[in-house]
Amino acid sequence: MTRYRNLVLFVLLAAVWGSAFMAIKAGLAYFPPVLFAAIRYDIAGIVMLAYAAYVLDDPIPRGRDQWAVVAVGSLLLIAGYHVLLFVGETDPAVTSAAAAVIVSLSPVLTTGFARLLLPGERLTAVGTVGLFLGLVGVVVLTQPNPNDLLGGGAVAKLLVFGAATAFALGSVLTRRIDADVPIETMEAWSMVGGALAMHAVSAAIGESVGAIVWTTESIAALAYLSLAASALGFLIYFDLLDRLGPIEINLVSYVAPVFAAIAGWLFLAEVPTAYTVVGFVLIFTGFVLVKQGAIRAELPRLRQRGRLAFAREDD
Repeated sequence: MTRYRNLVLFVLLAAVWGSAFMAIKAGLAYFPPVLFAAIRYDIAGIVMLAYAAYVLDDPIPRGRDQWAVVAVGSLLLIAGYHVLLFVGETDPAVTSAAAAVIVSLSPVLTTGFARLLLPGERLTAVGTVGLFLGLVGVVVLTQPNPNDLLGGGAVAKLLVFGAATAFALGSVLTRRIDADVPIETMEAWSMVGGALAMHAVSAAIGESVGAIVWTTESIAALAYLSLAASALGFLIYFDLLDRLGPIEINLVSYVAPVFAAIAGWLFLAEVPTAYTVVGFVLIFTGFVLVKQGAIRAELPRLRQRGRLAFAREDD
């Protein structure tokens, strides 16, 4: 039963996070992009703070190192990632599926940054090839035209790539600081801090609350992103991270583009191109090569767990 529970939650998480790219695309028709991201995390941050207060005896970060982790989470994992992603998705050339595929490069970039910034980490020759393949996948998706580098959505797709880079760098820096902070505390306060940072950016670039168009569709997009993709999504993520470990949970990034493509097609009439498919294959291949050592080490444990699950069902 546990095996099926984990599978259902894994697919649900991939579906929620994958379809979030469609919800972002849909909501951007009614919200200024940075303000949209900020309001999303106003709501999600309040929900996650309430959850952290419920599950933890002390949900407030303590000490310089814990607040440093929250600062990295606020500025890179939340603000940096979402500002670049939301602005990038304003371009019609950046479909939901294309954005999801570019963001799926994050685990590959995370490993690359880890090799540079974490003591004892080294990128093997095979891992270097994998990182290169992942970057080639982004180039294929971007389709840069040397005669028109500012056209065809290339800049917008590079902004989404910047979002993936910010998330990967933030993930590694939180590990480098190595503060003993509960993940619920880190996520909740990072969401609140990130929302405040995005409100500051939004005000600095002249976005106005008066520009928001409140309709059934805009409210639905905001509610889905805040409550389903952020609050519910991270609750499922925390649960699966504990049960499956970081290698398996990373695979969510490679299932999410499938749901992004389906949601984009159903709700926005977006049709994935051949470049999207080829880019996805290259990025996923890069992930396998970068993580090949960890995947090899993980396989015996997965086989053992599968045998135990079947044995319990037979009993």
